[in-house]
Amino acid sequence: MQSGPVWVFSGPSILLPDGGLPAALGTTGSSRRSNHEEMRTVTGRWDVQRDAERAFAVLERGGIAIMPMSVGYTATGGSAAALKKIFDTKRRAPSKLNAMLGDLDLHRELHVLDQRGWDVASVLIEDCDLPLGAIAPARMDHPILRKMEPEALEASTSEGTVLMLINAGPFHAAITSLSRESVHPLFGSSANLSLSGTKFRVEDVEPELIAIADIVIDHGLRLYHLYRASSTLLDLETFEVVRYGACFELIADALKRGFGIELPPPPPGHIRDLVGDLP
Repeated sequence: MQSGPVWVFSGPSILLPDGGLPAALGTTGSSRRSNHEEMRTVTGRWDVQRDAERAFAVLERGGIAIMPMSVGYTATGGSAAALKKIFDTKRRAPSKLNAMLGDLDLHRELHVLDQRGWDVASVLIEDCDLPLGAIAPARMDHPILRKMEPEALEASTSEGTVLMLINAGPFHAAITSLSRESVHPLFGSSANLSLSGTKFRVEDVEPELIAIADIVIDHGLRLYHLYRASSTLLDLETFEVVRYGACFELIADALKRGFGIELPPPPPGHIRDLVGDLP
């Protein structure tokens, strides 16, 4: 289906015809970026819902979308073939799994937790309004997982658990609602080559990834860019921090205050330098 990505730029969404590109864009990453710089000067409101619908239509057809989350840009695939192309292009280690995009309703339908796990998730997501990469056992017979091709399911689950990115901004809310209502699973990972760091502007996404995308949604600099890391990943059964990321210090504070759970501090590096020693 790919003939070069359809671009949706910041400002009042500049929506291009399906499957088409303006003549000035050409087919190379450099020419797209040059035109992108010119078109970014447009001002106005984003049409988040329409942008999400446009991206979801591509994903439903099995394509690849680069999309804006509050914790960085993500490369999401709508089929096993799309996920493999993302995986191979990123040069991702075989041990790395895809993350699911889901809203709070899907989290409650899909994950299996005890009451404490549910309470922790609710405090972080609803009361504190924080993004969270939630890891928990999943109902593998849920209709949205049963729609997945076997190879995609194998690359996106581990011993019956699913990692789900929840509450990652307005665009995330819109597209995860479409996913849940249409019973079409969305999985992916951050839009960057492996070990190159999360990207918080479309301009910083490597040309190799831009080249495989069928649509790119550009909503500018992402909210949690100062962390220079994607979402914090937390196991909601064991409360193990699988990855230190955005809002870690807020997550740690909420768990300590509300549940007496003390998360270990992050190792030396940017997150530790940013959040300092937690009280």
